[in-house]
Amino acid sequence: MRGRWDRDIRAGRRKVFFSKSAGPREDRGEAPPTERAEAPGDTLHVASRLHAFNRFELKYLVPVDRAAEIRDELAERMEWDPHSPPGGYGVWSLYYDTPQLRFYWEKIEGLKFRRKLRIRHYGDLDGVTGDSPVCVEIKQRVNRVTQKRRITLPYDVARRLCDDRETVEHSARESAFVQEVLELIVRLNLRATAVTGYQREALVGRDADTGLRITFDRRVRGRDRDFHFGIATPENRFTIPPHMSVMEVKVNERTPHWITDLAARRDLNLVRISKYVQSIEAFGLAPRSVFHIGAADCPPPAAPATPTNEQPPRRRPAQRSASAKAGAQ
Repeated sequence: MRGRWDRDIRAGRRKVFFSKSAGPREDRGEAPPTERAEAPGDTLHVASRLHAFNRFELKYLVPVDRAAEIRDELAERMEWDPHSPPGGYGVWSLYYDTPQLRFYWEKIEGLKFRRKLRIRHYGDLDGVTGDSPVCVEIKQRVNRVTQKRRITLPYDVARRLCDDRETVEHSARESAFVQEVLELIVRLNLRATAVTGYQREALVGRDADTGLRITFDRRVRGRDRDFHFGIATPENRFTIPPHMSVMEVKVNERTPHWITDLAARRDLNLVRISKYVQSIEAFGLAPRSVFHIGAADCPPPAAPATPTNEQPPRRRPAQRSASAKAGAQ
């Protein structure tokens, strides 16, 4: 099956899809022609908007202790996401990229049209099996709008699709998306590149703020090998300092004025940060960019002063790599 896909792509064959409402059509929904980054003759297409949504996203880097205060203030005007238990839930993503890290460089260069392919699991990795549900997702950015399209598959099936390039079992409604993923993987020779994980707490808007969603992601970590989700003791390390969290404001259209007021009052500054980019740079797969967030950019809070009549405890010699890995599990 993989050989047939390779031959189809290299031959430059166009794909035509059928919509019940519009009849035969050639799908042109991926991006405006002037923003296409593919080579001439490219055959990539976009699936129908199955499990799709568009959003504007604002990101802030906030110390964990301040994030708790902001979260509690937001909870007075928002509802807890019904899928977010106390303490939050795990989010783990396996990202695919080219050998030359094309998707990484598209982000660094700030292309108006860029995208990423990932497999995402919600929850802890303990007990992940081949039957565990995961999302195969294409996340793309068109100008300032973030778009996501995804389908849910068993974990083993998702890996066969993305790693083995197989046409896997799927419903008729998911056919166009599965073909899009296959073409993207074959055309660009995508491969598993990095894993990211974090603990997320989420709130959703109510009443006039329907469509508003705010998340707090802490303990952001990752790895550049051992890409199987079911590994018992993966060697993760923090890719964002552990005392910091990422606050994301996601809206369908406009950001509510009270959110911008809160950000100003709390002295929150917008940042350009990508968890995938942080992982790529943290593991030395690419040079650290000007957007990289390191320990020097956000030092931890100062420790309480030691009373003058007491000597500070002696510190053991630092073993940075081992301790970082142990703390990030």
